[in-house]
Amino acid sequence: MKIGKTAEDNPVVRFHGEKAAFDFKPKSHVELCESLKLVDFARATKLSGSGFLLYTNWGARLERALIQMLLDLHIHEHGYTEVSPPFVSGRNVSKASASFQNSRTSITAWFEGDKTAELGKLYLVPDRRNAGGEHSSRGNSQGKPVADLLLRLHAVFSRRGGRGGRGHARHDSRASVRQGRVDQNREAEHGYEEQEKMVANAEKVLQLLGLHYRVVLLCTGDMGFASAKTYDIEVWAPGQGSYLEVSSVSNCEDFQARRMNLRFKTGTAKTNFRTS
Repeated sequence: MKIGKTAEDNPVVRFHGEKAAFDFKPKSHVELCESLKLVDFARATKLSGSGFLLYTNWGARLERALIQMLLDLHIHEHGYTEVSPPFVSGRNVSKASASFQNSRTSITAWFEGDKTAELGKLYLVPDRRNAGGEHSSRGNSQGKPVADLLLRLHAVFSRRGGRGGRGHARHDSRASVRQGRVDQNREAEHGYEEQEKMVANAEKVLQLLGLHYRVVLLCTGDMGFASAKTYDIEVWAPGQGSYLEVSSVSNCEDFQARRMNLRFKTGTAKTNFRTS
């Protein structure tokens, strides 16, 4: 873990591939999507507000193809189990994921009935750094036997409004679909080993797509509230002339299990908290 205050203090662990060289000024992905009619940004804004996307024609087909590729890769080659979790969660799961620790703008609560002054008990799963498809999957090990506490789950979720890669304005990094993976382990010493495997699995996707990227280790001041160690994978975007975060892999140790009171007992009858 690197001690630091901002993203500027994050060390680069490794690079893969070389930056693409062009004899012309490359367009941004926003320009390309608009000119090829892959995404209708204006219509999405009218439908749902700024930061949302409406994929059209080949854009929608490309999104679907990438989802299928990622699911098949992680399920058939990396041994993950595909799940389709709810898009809402109870307060205990949201609290375990540290959603309430961050800005309240990342929390979307459901109203129940017509009493708009009273929030309900369900929350849309966040899509910011500390959550995603894995958000709802964290409670999946509740009530399971000890032998089943080593889990590798994989889910897909659509990102809603907000910025994309860290430190980039919304108009430069309009986000799309993200892949959520979660490993849950019953012994803390396996957590960091599984984290390295998850990073390698995420890198495999970018390698198959032939993209240049770097792996960054987040410093203490740039990590999420729940994380003990976090890697970000950032792809080089020629149109922006910068790296954009496309994947983040964190080890939260037993932080979430303690907040959910998710425990198990070994043969010695000692009570332990699961790690994730």
